[in-house]
Order: sequence, then structure tokens, then C-alpha cells
Amino acid sequence: MISSTVSRRHAIKAGAPLAVGLLAAGAARAGVQPAMRAALRSLRTAHDQLSKGTADKGGHRAKAMALVSQAIEEVEKGIRFDNNR
Repeated sequence: MISSTVSRRHAIKAGAPLAVGLLAAGAARAGVQPAMRAALRSLRTAHDQLSKGTADKGGHRAKAMALVSQAIEEVEKGIRFDNNR
């Protein structure tokens, strides 16, 4: 009995770092990415605010909206890329 208890303890101690590493890697790939998600929220807010402005801005508002939309797409692609690694 003692040897099996010791063996189990040894196995648990040996496997613990591996389990922690796998959990951390899983969390990193699970879409946590707080900075990218915060940037995405900010870009969406910016796009929403731009859309509420009047259209008469010499085309600059429309251009800004298009660039913000492009930035949103790139951030989303970056998040997906990191999640797929």
C-alpha cells in the first residue's frame, strides 16, 4: 500500500507542472487577448461615433469610417490568427 501511495504522489508532483503549462497555453489560445479585445471595442466605438456625424466633411468622415472598418477587420484577423496557433 505504501509504495502505491508514494507512486501516486510522485506522479501527481511530476505531472503538476505539465498540467499548469497546458492550462496556461489553453487560456492563451482561448481568445483571452485583453489588449486586442480592448482595441476592438475602441475601434467599434469610434466607428459608431463617426457614423453619427453629419455627412458634410469633405469626404474625410467617410474615409475615416472606411479606415476604422479596415482596422477592425485587421484586429479580428489578428485575434483569429493567435487563437489558431
